Amino acid sequence: MDKDARVQSTIDTLRQHLDIDRVVVYTFNSDRVGRVTFESLSDRQLSILSTSGADDCFNSEYTKLYEDGRIRVMVDIELEPIQSCHREFLRGLKIRSNFIVPILIDRKLAGLLVAHHCQAIYDWSAAHIQVMQATAQDLATIGNL
Repeated sequence: MDKDARVQSTIDTLRQHLDIDRVVVYTFNSDRVGRVTFESLSDRQLSILSTSGADDCFNSEYTKLYEDGRIRVMVDIELEPIQSCHREFLRGLKIRSNFIVPILIDRKLAGLLVAHHCQAIYDWSAAHIQVMQATAQDLATIGNL
């Protein structure tokens, strides 16, 4: 199985296991601009594949936090203490609940593994955190995303 097929299979399995609407791999280029390079969907209308850039609120400070291993869990974006521009960005992607885990290769941020639930809030558990972290580590072993 080639690298792309392995990544796709991994995120398809994760999405089905978590029973959520969307899982994406968001990767960065050398200028730290990113884009969605892989996605797994419960509904094709939720596709954000190849969406590039990030919301205007995502800056180098956030990149550093993720490079340091930050995990971001948002059960309900409407109740999270986030900037309004970030909330609007998430709404535009039809996200209600959001979960982000860094993908680190040689301690460098290669990308983000992101889980979205769009239809309702999703109560992420400690088990979900473990599964997401293990999946991000699996993706890192595949290599350059």
